[in-house]
Order: sequence, then C-alpha cells, then structure tokens
Amino acid sequence: MSGKAKKREEIDARHKWKLEDIYSNEEDWEKDFSELKEQVQEIEKHMGTLGESAEKLLAVLGLLEQVNRRIEALFVYAKMRKDEDNTNTHYQTLFDRAQGIMVQVGSATSYVVPEIIAIPEEKLQDFAAQNRDLELYRKFFDELLRQKEHILSSAEEKILAMSADLSIAPKNIFTMFNNADIKFPVIKDEKGEDIELTKGRYGRLMESSDRKVRKEAFAGLYDSYTKMRNTLASTLSSSVKTDIFYARARKYNSALQASLDQDNIFPEVYDNLIKSVHNNMDHMYRYMKLRKKMLGLDELHMYDIYTPLVKEFKLEVDYEEAKNNVLQGLSPLGSKYLSALKEGLESGWIDVYENEGKTSGAYSWGSYDSHPYVLLNYDNKLDDVFTLAHEMGHSMHTYYSNQAQPYIYSQYSIFVAEVASTVNESLLIDYLLKKSSDPREKMFLINHYLEQFRGTVYRQTMFAEFEKIVHEQVEAGQALTPDALCRIYRDLNTLYYGPEVVLDKEIDMEWARIPHFYSAFYVYKYATGFSAATAIKEMIMEEGQPAVDRYLEFLSSGSYDYPVNLLQKAGVDLTTPEPVDKALQYFGRLVTELEEMI
Repeated sequence: MSGKAKKREEIDARHKWKLEDIYSNEEDWEKDFSELKEQVQEIEKHMGTLGESAEKLLAVLGLLEQVNRRIEALFVYAKMRKDEDNTNTHYQTLFDRAQGIMVQVGSATSYVVPEIIAIPEEKLQDFAAQNRDLELYRKFFDELLRQKEHILSSAEEKILAMSADLSIAPKNIFTMFNNADIKFPVIKDEKGEDIELTKGRYGRLMESSDRKVRKEAFAGLYDSYTKMRNTLASTLSSSVKTDIFYARARKYNSALQASLDQDNIFPEVYDNLIKSVHNNMDHMYRYMKLRKKMLGLDELHMYDIYTPLVKEFKLEVDYEEAKNNVLQGLSPLGSKYLSALKEGLESGWIDVYENEGKTSGAYSWGSYDSHPYVLLNYDNKLDDVFTLAHEMGHSMHTYYSNQAQPYIYSQYSIFVAEVASTVNESLLIDYLLKKSSDPREKMFLINHYLEQFRGTVYRQTMFAEFEKIVHEQVEAGQALTPDALCRIYRDLNTLYYGPEVVLDKEIDMEWARIPHFYSAFYVYKYATGFSAATAIKEMIMEEGQPAVDRYLEFLSSGSYDYPVNLLQKAGVDLTTPEPVDKALQYFGRLVTELEEMI
C-alpha cells in the first residue's frame, strides 16, 4: 500500500470504465443537452390535451419516454464523470447542469400523471381499446390508479417538481463534504511508516492484525467527523425534514409509509424485519463472544470487530484473480449468464481502483441505452472480491431487465435490488469453501461470510431502525441535535452488539458518515434482499436448472409486476417472517460451526 492515493491520470486505462460508450465525446453530450431543451418545450405544448383522444395520449407518452431516456443518459454520464474525481470543477459544472435540466424536465412533465388520473377510468379503457399501442401502458395506468389519492393537481405537482433542486441539497452537501472536503490524519501503518488515512483504506486498516493501527485509524476517522458534528447533524436533519415534507404533501401518514408505497410494501414488512432481528440477537451476541475469545482479548472494542479471526492467515487477491473467482463461483447460473458476465468484466464496464477525489465505496449504475457500469475502489482484500461479485450482480440484473423489458418497465424496484447481488455473493462463498483444503482458510472464509451477513442483515437493520426513529422524532416535533443523534445511535449499538463489546465513544458519531441515510428507508432492503437471496441460492444448488430458469426470469422481469409478487414467482415469500428467520438461523448455524472448529 503506497503512502498516497494515486491521481486519476496515473490509473491504467484498462482499469477505467469507458464512459465513451454513453457519449463518445463531450460535444455529443452538449448536442443531446440542447436537443433535450427543445423537447422540453415541445412536451409542455401538450398540456391539457391528454384526455382528448387515444392518439394524443399515446403521442405524449412516447415523447415522455424520449425525454426521460435522454435526461437519463445526460445525468448518468455527468454524475459518473464527477465521481471519477469530485475535485474536478469542470465535471462539477457538468453535473450541476445535468441536475438543473433534470429539474426542468420534472417541472415540464409534471402535468402528465395528474392529467392521466383525471381521465375517467372507463374512458381510459376505451382509449386502450381504440389504440392497441396503449396496451403497453396498461400496468402503468393501473399503478397510477392505485396511488391516485397521493397524486396532486397539475399545479401542485409542478410546484413539487420545481422544488426538486432544493430537496437534493442536503445529499449533495454531504456528498461534497464526504468525498472532496473532509481531511483525515496521517497515521502509522504496521511497519511504523506514515500513511494518509482515506475512506478507501479505512476498511483495510480496520482488518489489520496490529491493534494499534486499528485503534489509531478508528480514532482518526471519527475525530475528523466529530469536528464537524454540528454541521453534519444539521445536514442530516434537513434531509429528514425533506422526506417528511414530501410525505405530508402527498397525504401519507409518515415518511416511512410514503417510501414503502412506491413498491406497494406495507409498513408491517419493515417492522417485522426489525422484530425478527431483535428476536435473534442471541446469535450476534454469541458471535461477538466467539470473536473476543478467538482474538484473545480481555475487552472487545469497536475497532476489533472487523479484523479477521484467523490471524495467521492472510488472503490477498489481485484483481485478475478476483475476476476468475467470480466467474468460477457463478458457474451454477449457466453459460448464458456467464457469457454476459464475462463481457462486463472485460469490456469497460468497471472503474477499478481508488484515486484522489474519487467517490468512495462501490455502486452499479447506467442508463437504459448503455450497458451497466460499476464503480469500485479495489484494494486486493477478500472483501473486494465479494464487492465485485455483488456489484456485478446488480449490473447483470440491469442487463437482463433492459434486454427483456420496454423502457417503461425496465427499472426493477429497489426492494428487489439487493437480491441478485447477494445471490452472487452466496454462490461465491460456496465455491471458495468447496475449493479450499486448508482448515484455516475454511475458518477464514466462514468468518468472512459471517461478517458479510452481520454487515448486511444485522447492521443494515440497525441502520433501518435508526432511520425509523429519527424520522418519527422529527414527525413528533423533536429536534435532531448532535447529542440526540449520538444518543440514539449509541443505544442501538448497545442493543445490536450486546454485552461482549465495549462501545468506544467514537462510534456514537458513525451516523455522520453513512451516505445511505440521505436516501431514507433504503437499507432495510439489504436485509430482506439478503434473506431472499439465501433462499434462492439454496434452491439453485438443490434443484439446478429449474431454479436457475426461475431466477433468470426474475432477473428479466424489471418492474412488470410488484416486487413481492416477482419474488414469490422465484420461490420466496417475503410477506411472511420465514425467509428472514431462516436466514438468521443460518447465521446461528455458521457461528456454531466456527465454535466447533476452534
């Protein structure tokens, strides 16, 4: 590990994504930008005409698709260019322009849904009968009617659309602070050499076998956030208030209900997840006790919970080996899946390594008219191999849905978004365990999977509970001060980690560095998705091709049906607590297996 992050231009081209596959040059982006402005003016001219005839309704829906596909490409390109280096002012400007025109598009097209809803249902059915091309939109019409009570008048919808630029301000402010402005200290690595702490390196440092390094990295990271605790509390509070404003404007009882209704999910699903995890805390407490024993510690601190338990075993995986492991691990999904996966791994879908100013973490993204893209910050850790499998799971889900579905139904619901990614991870761990003949390696891998499970189910459910609490507090008229946020977060850590873990004061500030809190009520889907994926993976390994066929059909389904229904067709029923309970019991069995190995 070098002492300083590389500059963007120092990264080899074969390890950078090819955004030229969206726009071959910036002149093409500018051309699309100009033409979109003209289309925005054109679509505004049709206001008030949608109920006049089937032909006029179809014409506007067709123009709406053209506009949405164009703004999608413009925005995705600009955002990903900025993500390459958040300090690049040119791409900051490009992104700001893309955001600005996206707001204009939202405002110009805001009349469409209210006008469709205002058309009497019988008349809408007559339109569909008169013009067979409108059959494509039947599910779209049904979904609008389902949410009719929450859709406002054309004038009110236009006001809400115009406010979009303001609504994303808290997230944008946090993103710039978290990726461009925050500075972390220089600390000592295992060799006693100076190393600049970065968010990308933090994960590796927390896995260090040297406890001093872990402690110094932990303190250095959180001290940097603590210095800005008032600003960060205000920013998060503003984001929460934004969620509540839009929920109330649309006549929902709560921000949680407003968020879940987009997927036709009832709040009981969210509450049942938290309840199931609370009922299975004993497995987590037992794992923390085992961790303390295997590390030989008198006290288990928060900076001790990520370091591998098999100290003598080091597993470094370079990127080429990671790609091969992913291909081999996912072979149960068949040759068709593997062929598309290999294309993605070799054809400029992926931005691999960290560089100065690059957005931290990982994601999969893209537009309907491009292949998917993956942002990584690969650092040769085993965890990074799983991140590659995870993000390519998202990308393959997108790839299959875009191939099979028309644009209007191509985007799968966020509720099922984590299923494909976690199926990939589950298949990968099975492969790695089967090919290993070293007992210590097996212990290492089981520990790694337990950590993946803990981070995806227990930790994300804790985040979900935090989001629920802070939104309810603001809805009840209470203020989210830094002290209040830290107290809520500490209480949750006490509950989720149990009596074996010493809660260092720094962890009270962890809420301040979680980007997902600016996209509220998203993270619970990691836990439900993991549970569904565990069930699907078991079916694939037990049944073979029939389960693979059901799964690939699920990947190809986009949003043509409600997400809970799509999962039921794949063999998983998340309206019951069974998938979550079974997943948590599986975690408990793995803890027992590891206990018996030491």
